[in-house]
Amino acid sequence: MFRDRADAGRRLAELVANRLEHSSYSLGAPNAVVMGLPRGGVPLAALVAKALGVPLDVLVVRKIGVPWQPELAMGAVGENGAVVLNDGVVSSSGVGPEELETLISKAFREVEQVVAELRPTVGPLDVIDRVVIVVDDGVATGATARAAAGVLRRRGSGPVILATATAPPSTCASLRACFDDVICLETPWRFGSVGQHYEHFDQVSIGEVTRLLSGALG
Repeated sequence: MFRDRADAGRRLAELVANRLEHSSYSLGAPNAVVMGLPRGGVPLAALVAKALGVPLDVLVVRKIGVPWQPELAMGAVGENGAVVLNDGVVSSSGVGPEELETLISKAFREVEQVVAELRPTVGPLDVIDRVVIVVDDGVATGATARAAAGVLRRRGSGPVILATATAPPSTCASLRACFDDVICLETPWRFGSVGQHYEHFDQVSIGEVTRLLSGALG
């Protein structure tokens, strides 16, 4: 049980720093970047970025779920027109090309709206050939994390590492197929929801995210 996101972020930052200190990754700026998944992942990401001494940014992605089974991802979209599709899921879903285009367009509009709120004046950090540490306050099914990994690789990133405070063991195991490493503080068998593992799990405001990003981009 974490007291709040600050507690989880401090503990995660220490674990990530210790793990990566003994890795083969070149983490000194500008070789690496930390990206928080908005909004809840950003407070933790800020502490991880500070511990590593690397830039902080947000990674805005939107999963494209099968309409009648939203947790089953057909793909995802991100900034700069990044689209990642799971052709097998698309084919088996029976979703036609026109409906798929409609869903992609809707997801892009959602991405643009979030970006305008969180990072209105600058574009995303360049991730080409950089180590990217994706941070979230917790992972349940892993669908959004998988989408994030796919979008980053589409953008030309180097190794992609997931760092999170809590996740079910089965989710962590499955995510190792799409991340180069998965770092998780707690993997309880009885998971429930992410919020159940925090004493205080208030919604993170847009103002807090923009404050954390202010002066950190670059």
